[in-house]
Amino acid sequence: QVQVVESGGGLVQTGGSLRLSCVASGSIYNVRTMGWYRQAPGKQRELVATITAGGKTNYAESVKDRFSITRNNARNTVYLQMDNLKPEDTAVYYCNANVYTSMWEGDAYWGQGTQVTVSS
Repeated sequence: QVQVVESGGGLVQTGGSLRLSCVASGSIYNVRTMGWYRQAPGKQRELVATITAGGKTNYAESVKDRFSITRNNARNTVYLQMDNLKPEDTAVYYCNANVYTSMWEGDAYWGQGTQVTVSS
């Protein structure tokens, strides 16, 4: 079994910062790309940022100058540093981890989500 668990969400004022963490654990052979997605009420889930096992990053245009994604491969952990938060960043943030449980089998696993609320 593979578990993906996020933490670090909370309530902040506009302009504040939060750091989200996500840990993948369980029967893991390899963890490839990891990323953060978010879903606001009434909206579809959208990509926030991804990072490959080699450290190549990709950001949504709306966050690229404010957020930073990093990872610790030894800990199967990915982080999202969010600075200069805006009310439009309010959403449930979900961690995604592309995990291989054997040399042959891989799948995408999702965390339970962590709420980020930015007050105006």
